[in-house]
Amino acid sequence: MSQLLLKGGRVIDPANGIDGLLDVLVGGKSIAAVGPGLQAQAPSADVVDCRGKLVLPGLIDTHGHVYQYVTGRFGLNADQCGVYSGVTTIVDQGGSSCITIPGFRNFVAEQAVTRVLAFISAYLVGGLEGHYYPDLYRPDCLDAVATVKSALANADLVKGIKAHAEIGGFARWGLEVMKTASKIGRDANLPVYIHFGQLWPKPEHGALSVNPDSIFNQVVETLKPGDILAHPFSRHPGGFVEQNGKLHPLVHEAIARGLKIDVGHGSHFSFKTARIVLDSGVIPDTLGADMHGYNTHVPSPAGTPDSHPDEEHSFLGRTQFSLVSAMTSMLTLGLPLDHVVAMTTSHAAKMIGMEGELGTLKVGSVADISVLDDQRGRWVLEDNEGTQVIAERMLAPLFCLRDGVRYDANAPQLPLARAA
Repeated sequence: MSQLLLKGGRVIDPANGIDGLLDVLVGGKSIAAVGPGLQAQAPSADVVDCRGKLVLPGLIDTHGHVYQYVTGRFGLNADQCGVYSGVTTIVDQGGSSCITIPGFRNFVAEQAVTRVLAFISAYLVGGLEGHYYPDLYRPDCLDAVATVKSALANADLVKGIKAHAEIGGFARWGLEVMKTASKIGRDANLPVYIHFGQLWPKPEHGALSVNPDSIFNQVVETLKPGDILAHPFSRHPGGFVEQNGKLHPLVHEAIARGLKIDVGHGSHFSFKTARIVLDSGVIPDTLGADMHGYNTHVPSPAGTPDSHPDEEHSFLGRTQFSLVSAMTSMLTLGLPLDHVVAMTTSHAAKMIGMEGELGTLKVGSVADISVLDDQRGRWVLEDNEGTQVIAERMLAPLFCLRDGVRYDANAPQLPLARAA
């Protein structure tokens, strides 16, 4: 069995309380040892010098869109977002449905080198073209029984349910879609991941009156412990921050009820909103990149729409992003490194029901490892509002091991750092 020694890096494994300058020995597809001076016990191992680098459990992106081609321009290539971006596991959020999960399994999950999992859509059509057509997502376009059946029959792949709670949907259907999505989650005993922040424009005719600040509390009342509230840092109303610029008063209660928070970074990420939420004492649990074909500069399939109905969905030509660059944003906002690593490893593994199996470097576990560059300096970070902040620490993916096999981080959509 071939051996690989990652030597002298800063090894951070929140699941096991490890943070130090150590070696990681990989034997075949498994972690063989973690500790100092391991070269003596493995003299024939191939050695990779990781001094000055971060050696982490394989990163888990909790919010991807990788049902390539089936979801049109929306779906990206799983390995470009995954192993070639330093990420070993990616969770597709709502691309597949009870109708299309067999295709997702055969043509995406089983073809990718990256470990690909799914939060299956509560809607029959899944994430076609990034939910471009609102009428496909009305209440009678959900089938709770069929979705539960599909989720349970694909339990190795399906780790949760995806739904949306935003102004455009509430103006059309009120709370009905969320009630059905919550029922699916309860019946399947799976977490429901809820998108907050506008996705569809309000309808021109027949719109219901919607107070954006009422959406959050209405949705929370339908949920169970372990369900996930996404996009806390969205600049759009209807989520964590009220129109008066203050944290919604029910957020702390939602956390106390056992609800979790995921930073689906995406193109609605706002440094200003993030500052309000964090300064109110709310610390997100997990971190997903939320990259898709409308907010990254990648070639689109022929004939797909040039833009999304949510005009601000596009990234307006600004700096691209990835899961690791989203980690840099979290550090710049003041979150400590150990928590940011936990967000993308042990906490993410718990979110998908794979705690102790993924997101750890314990001996005997799968050799999924991410190695990142960790630089000091001054760089400009910019969100899609045009707000600029200065980062004094920059993380960048170098390579990862997936099942013990090395993949260099060379994805074309990886962002280029901009010096301040």
